[in-house]
Amino acid sequence: MIKSKISLLLLLFITLSCSKTSNNSDFIKSVSGKYLFNPNKAIEVYFIENELFLKWNGAENIKPLKTDDSTFYVKEMNEKIQFLTNPEDGLLYICLVSKDDKSKITYNYKKIGDDEKLPGEYFKNKEYDKAREGYLAIQKADSLSPIIEETRINRIGYNNIRDKNYDAAVEVFALNIALYPNSSNVYDSYGEALFYTGDTLNAILNFKKSLAMDSGNRNAKRYLKKLVTETVN
Repeated sequence: MIKSKISLLLLLFITLSCSKTSNNSDFIKSVSGKYLFNPNKAIEVYFIENELFLKWNGAENIKPLKTDDSTFYVKEMNEKIQFLTNPEDGLLYICLVSKDDKSKITYNYKKIGDDEKLPGEYFKNKEYDKAREGYLAIQKADSLSPIIEETRINRIGYNNIRDKNYDAAVEVFALNIALYPNSSNVYDSYGEALFYTGDTLNAILNFKKSLAMDSGNRNAKRYLKKLVTETVN
């Protein structure tokens, strides 16, 4: 009798534990996908054996702790999250549970379509025109966004030059020109990338554009002198 009671209690405990951590098929289908963390980065929500996992801000295989049917604790972010539909737009969001006011709801990260790509994804796929449109849209919405900061993008371009990915560097600097057409520095950098691809004529043109905007640009002067000398010889 005692053994059967113990077995019954153990079975009940296992059932309750499984029901707490497992997620039903409707919930899985509803919340799986990408959520906009910022205009160029997404949070990915996916499931393994009915358990929820996240890719969030560079961290992968994050396994939140399910605290009830609608709430999860993300230890890596020290945040509790819920998946809720925003009545204003009818879209699903990841909502951060307020640490101070549990009744307060903030719709933080909007779910986006599986086929919707962010500018960085377009760039990675070499869809440069679409990437440029995306970055220009970010600039239009927020001209001070760190995502489209001139020095940041230039740094990415020079990282490509360092890794001898010269064609990619050309596209990065071309993007910076689209974003900052009045900057002497972006034409100088673009000219440098063109120089490494062997496109001497366009490299010279862009170094001259850079110097027309800033006659004191020493890097542009140095490359231009080198290219003109090589062309004459």
